Amino acid sequence: MRKLFLAFVLVVFAAGTAFAADVVKIGEIATQTGDFAAYGQAEIEAIKIAVKEINAAGGINVGGKKMPIEVTMYDCRTRQEDMVNAARRLVEQDKVVAVIGPSGSGLCIAASPIFNNGKVPHIGTLPTNPLVTMDESGKKRPYNFRICFLDPYQGRMIAYFAANSLGLKKAAVLYDVASDYSQGLREFFTESFKEFGGTIVADEGHRGDDVDFRAQLTKIKDSNPDVLVFPTMGKCLPLAVKQAREMGMTMPIVGGDGYGDFMWEITGNTLNNTFWVSHVDRYDPTLAKFFEDYERESGTECQEFMNAIMAYDAMYWLKDAIERAGTLDPEKIRDALCETKDLKLLHCTLTMDEFHNPKDKDGVMLEAKDGKALFYQRIKP
Repeated sequence: MRKLFLAFVLVVFAAGTAFAADVVKIGEIATQTGDFAAYGQAEIEAIKIAVKEINAAGGINVGGKKMPIEVTMYDCRTRQEDMVNAARRLVEQDKVVAVIGPSGSGLCIAASPIFNNGKVPHIGTLPTNPLVTMDESGKKRPYNFRICFLDPYQGRMIAYFAANSLGLKKAAVLYDVASDYSQGLREFFTESFKEFGGTIVADEGHRGDDVDFRAQLTKIKDSNPDVLVFPTMGKCLPLAVKQAREMGMTMPIVGGDGYGDFMWEITGNTLNNTFWVSHVDRYDPTLAKFFEDYERESGTECQEFMNAIMAYDAMYWLKDAIERAGTLDPEKIRDALCETKDLKLLHCTLTMDEFHNPKDKDGVMLEAKDGKALFYQRIKP
C-alpha cells in the first residue's frame, strides 16, 4: 500500500474547501517526473490557471447550477504502468467526470481501455499518434479525444516544409525506436517526403534513454544529406542536435512538436538553423496575457508553451462541453465533446471530426534562433 501511495503525487485545487459537496470532479494526469517532467509541469500550472479563472467566475453552469471545479492530479512519472494505475484510480475510486492529460501518445494509448471500459471521457493534450483515438482495426475509441492535430498531419508538414519551403531533397532521419510518437512521425514524414520528390538517404534508430548518438550520426553524415529530420522528443532531442553540430553537420534540422525552450540549455546556439512543427505561435499577441498569468502564478517563465496552452484550452473545452450537456453524466459529457463545433479557444477555433480529432487546424513552423522559437511559416499541407 505504501508503494502505491508513493507512486503518485496528489494535488487538489478548488474554490473553497476540497470537500465541497457540489463540485465538478475532474482528473488530470501529468508527467510531473521522468523524462517528460518539463511538459507535465507546464500542464499542471496551466490547469491551475484555468481552474482559478473558472472558479472565480462562479464555476461551471451545470443545468442552471454553478459548481466549482475540483481537480485531482496524479503523476504518471512518464511510465505506462503508472499511467494505467492513475487512470484506474481516477475512474474507479475518485469518480471523476472526465480526465485531461498527459501529452505522450504511448501513455494515452496504454490507458485507453480504462477510460473506455469505465465510460469516462479523456482529453489528451499533445498525443499526436493516430492510435490515441482509433484502435488498430480503424475503429473509433468512444471516450478518447485530443486537442492537437495528428502525426500524419505533422509528418506531412515536415515533409512539405523540407521539400517545398526549404527546397531540400535528401533527408536523413534519426528516430526513437521505443516511442510510438517517434515511430509514427518518422513513417508519415517518409511517405510524404517521397511524394514531394525527396529521397531518404539514411534512416537510423536509437532508444529514448540514449545519450550518445555519434555512431548513428556518423552513418548519417556519410550519407551526405541536405536536411536532418529528428522526429523525437525529450532530452535525447537537444543532445542529438548538439552532437550533430559538433560533428560538423551544419545543414537545417527539422522536427515535430517535441521542441521545448529547455533545449537551449543543452544545445546553446547550436540549435540555430533548426525548424519545428508547433500547434501555436509562442509570440502570438493573443497569448500574451496567458503567459503573463503563468509567470505570475507559477513564479517561472512558461518554457513548454505548447503543453501549457493545450492544457489550458482543454479545460475550457471541457467546461463548454459540461455546460452544453447540462449534467455531470460522463456519457452525456462525451456526447457534448463529440458535438463540439466552432468553439473559440485561446489558440484556435475547435471543431471535432468523426474520430475525435480537431478538424482543419493550421500548423505553425517555428525557427529556433538566438534563444527563441520564432514564427517562420503557417502551413496547411
